[in-house]
Amino acid sequence: MQIHISPRHVQLTAAIHAHVAEKVAHLEEYTDNILAAHVVLLFDEHRSKKKDYQVKIHIALPGPDLHAEDAEDDLYSAIDLCIHKIVAQLRKRKTKVKEKAKHKVRVAREVERRGYRR
Repeated sequence: MQIHISPRHVQLTAAIHAHVAEKVAHLEEYTDNILAAHVVLLFDEHRSKKKDYQVKIHIALPGPDLHAEDAEDDLYSAIDLCIHKIVAQLRKRKTKVKEKAKHKVRVAREVERRGYRR
């Protein structure tokens, strides 16, 4: 998986880079087919409600891509909360795929048991 980090008005330190890389690499536990991840780190001192740091994450997958965004007053907590949102989306996606496969098997068994009639 390729990880692309774009800092905007934020100094990208080794600690921030390592934190983002660790959190994004952890996403591979939920699915193996992540193609790429693009993380945008923003700092805007003029934002209201003192949530100066904004994080946007785009995960490229086969099929629809996943997006998440969060703003906090601490960069690390914004990264963590944004990753948490992506994890929730990955879990939902995995559940939908499994349920669809189960449904197809159930329909096939029912058709085989009853015989196809129209």
